[in-house]
This record gives sequence, structure tokens and C-alpha cells, in this order.
Amino acid sequence: MSGILLEVCVDDPAGLAAAIAGGADRIELCSALDLGGLTPPAGFMAGIASPVPVYAMIRPRAGDFVYAQVELDAMARDIEAARQAGLAGVVLGAGRRDGSLDYRALKRLAEISGGLGTTLHRAFDLVPDRAEAVEMAVELGFERILTSGGAPTAAEGVAALEETIAAAAGRISIMPGAGINVETIGRLLPRLPVSEVHASCSTAEPVSDARLVSLGFSPAKRRRTDAALVRALKEKISAAG
Repeated sequence: MSGILLEVCVDDPAGLAAAIAGGADRIELCSALDLGGLTPPAGFMAGIASPVPVYAMIRPRAGDFVYAQVELDAMARDIEAARQAGLAGVVLGAGRRDGSLDYRALKRLAEISGGLGTTLHRAFDLVPDRAEAVEMAVELGFERILTSGGAPTAAEGVAALEETIAAAAGRISIMPGAGINVETIGRLLPRLPVSEVHASCSTAEPVSDARLVSLGFSPAKRRRTDAALVRALKEKISAAG
């Protein structure tokens, strides 16, 4: 049995149920996965009952990770909402215009997150110096870094992931994510000595009511977490690990 954990990102109650049914080891709870994942509503967080740890994405909007003070204040409140909901942790990041991590913002958010688990999200994939960013994440006490190695998918960024794992030197977990599925996991494992991976395990389905699309209420396709895909990926991880 592989010791590698599978984290599955979900953005609605049906996705949460499917991830749990498929055997996910941890959940990343979001809204708007089509936008890379945004902060889930407080009401969604408060209603979670899960047998596995749930981490809430703390990302107030789509786009870059350069946040104004008002946005950082909102993120602080969202972290407290996750704490009040009894979630295990939070997933966050903040950057500067040049792509480097924003130490001051991250320090504040990490302090507010005290007592919760913390994941540094893929804002890391924009940094100009991965080794320097790893040191900052270690200093701030993050448990892990979610990264694709700066590439569109983790499989494409495998060489950079190797370098990042070497820089981490066992002090922080490096969790590959982006485009990981049963077809691509073999390009990462066992090449990468990791203890966890991140995936959506989802399929794209056309939205049945065209009016929702034409009126701007929905994209033409909606991603749906699939319990069978979660289960299949777990089996692949076990075989590769």
C-alpha cells in the first residue's frame, strides 16, 4: 500500500461527496475551480462534515496574487471562518509584482492561521527563485507547497519539481498538482520522492440548459468530481509508489 496521500480539490457539495466516496485522503475546498479555485462561501465551510481533513482555499478573486490591504483583511476574516467551521487548515498565497512571494502579507496570514494546517498554493509557480521561495515558506511554517514546477501541468514541470524537492531537503512537503490523472501520474511517480499529490479527478460535462450559458450564469462546460476517477488515481498511486 502506498504511503502517498491524495488530496482532491472540490467546489460543491456533490464534489465533496464524490471525493470522499472515491477515497480521497484530504480535501481542498474551493469555489470556482474553473478559475483555479477561490474562497468557498462561509456557509459551505460551516456545513462540512467530512471523515478526512478539509483545507479551505483562501483566495478572494481570480487573477494575480498581488493583494490590496482590503483584500488581505478579507482573507484574514475568511481564515477565521474556516477556523470557526472546524476545518483542518487553509490554502493561501500572496505575491509581488515581480512574481516573488510577499513576505509581509504571508507572515500576517500565517500568524492568523496559527493552529490550522497551512498550504502555500500555486502562487509559488510564479516565483523567479524557487529555492528562495522554499526558504521563505519554511521560515513561515507552511506544511507544504502545492506546485506544478512553474509549468501548466506537473508532468511538464517534473524537472523543476525535482529541484524544488531538493531545495526543500525534507523540511517542507512539496505536493505536485495540476493536470495529474491516471494517464500522467506515471511521469511523476516514482521519479519524485513525494508524500502527497493533488488532483481534481474531474470530468467536463456540457451544461444542459443553454439559457444558463447564454445569460452568463454558467460556462458552457462544468467540471464534476468523479468518485471512480478518485478511486482509479489512488490505485495508480499505490502501484507507482
